[in-house]
Amino acid sequence: MRLIVSLIVLSFSINAIAKPNSEEKPWGLGLLVRSASIPFDAEDDKVNSIVPMMFYEGDTFFLRGIEGGGHLLKKADWELNALGRLRFVDIPTEYQNETQADTFDFGFQWRKNTSDSHHFDVEILSDLDGKPYANFISSWYFQNDSWEFMPKISARYKSAEFNSYYYALNELTDERIGAGIDVNATIESRYHVISNLYFIGSLGLTGLDNNAYQSAIVDKRWQSEAYLGIAFFNDKTKSRKSSLSNGSYLRVAHGWATPSNIGEILAGDTEKDEFNNQLTSVFYGVPLTDELFSLPIELYLITGLAWHWRSDVQDSEQEYQLGIKAYYTIHWPVRWRLGFAEGISYISDVTYIERTEMEEKGYSPSKLMNAIDFSIDINLGDIFNVNALKGTWLGYGIHHRSSIFESASQFGRIKGGSNYNTVYLQFDF
Repeated sequence: MRLIVSLIVLSFSINAIAKPNSEEKPWGLGLLVRSASIPFDAEDDKVNSIVPMMFYEGDTFFLRGIEGGGHLLKKADWELNALGRLRFVDIPTEYQNETQADTFDFGFQWRKNTSDSHHFDVEILSDLDGKPYANFISSWYFQNDSWEFMPKISARYKSAEFNSYYYALNELTDERIGAGIDVNATIESRYHVISNLYFIGSLGLTGLDNNAYQSAIVDKRWQSEAYLGIAFFNDKTKSRKSSLSNGSYLRVAHGWATPSNIGEILAGDTEKDEFNNQLTSVFYGVPLTDELFSLPIELYLITGLAWHWRSDVQDSEQEYQLGIKAYYTIHWPVRWRLGFAEGISYISDVTYIERTEMEEKGYSPSKLMNAIDFSIDINLGDIFNVNALKGTWLGYGIHHRSSIFESASQFGRIKGGSNYNTVYLQFDF
């Protein structure tokens, strides 16, 4: 998974560097509640989770809610994509931290655009352990004033290995079942409230194949899934800008771990990590828009690599981040900027500062977590009145990983995380 994530980040960064100050692309950032029925024989019938989502349609790279990838080939009416998608495994909440069954699947997608309002997908995917399956999906798009509707129907062929692992739970039950085809119907919807604010949601129903349904641990033929939340997208009442006023940036930072939480850090009550664990990070930001709700709030799609240095209590580890960052500039007496980023973080192995907090609270740690970045910086060109430094910023940031207070199954149902106080230089292009 580290290799795949690295390649996606590298591909996106190269594409971004090659096209600074590009036109405004379709983008979005949402926070939704997911509710799904549990197909297994359990006391709980449903499980809920908070799901952050990011959206972006670039020339070679895309994010679509809980999936993302890159265009390998793109023609007038079809495209071949490398694809990664988050897949939920719906089991009772109390088992989700221990099992951490939610996973990312990777593979390829062939998309045929039959019209402006319809496309057909064929996907060949597998989980991280190589259990394969295939999707055949027909999707439509309809619009009526402030409403957008995206219905789709699909069939999924599941290998015997995939079916046995995820529906017979064969590692627990030793039951083996055969391959099967399940079917799904889903309708997604988006409602434009005002400016960049939208309500979004979806409702889906999946019918299990006979082999899955007749396994000893499954007691429901039909499984439902629903999403509901808010999101920020391009304002559909305005044309997308052909050129943005903000360009790309590169940020280089160094940070020191602290066992203090964000509230304590913001209050100035920061405790030093006794083992002096440190990280160095590099982030690249590509502009999404130069205004939000008609305010001068700049948004960027960001990719980052953080190197956690070896210490007496940990080996060196690599962290990869993908997110969306907002900046608001204050022009007094020189230019200051306040920044906030939301995204996802994957680390090669959980760091000491995070692992010890999880152990104290009785959690199993998760490599995949929610990522947040708070920052404040000042323009060095304004301070020293040097034009050559007008695109250079000196700043302080909080490098944060957490899991949304036990409310996100994909992050391991954990409360807590890790924090690093960082200082950085940022260079605008």
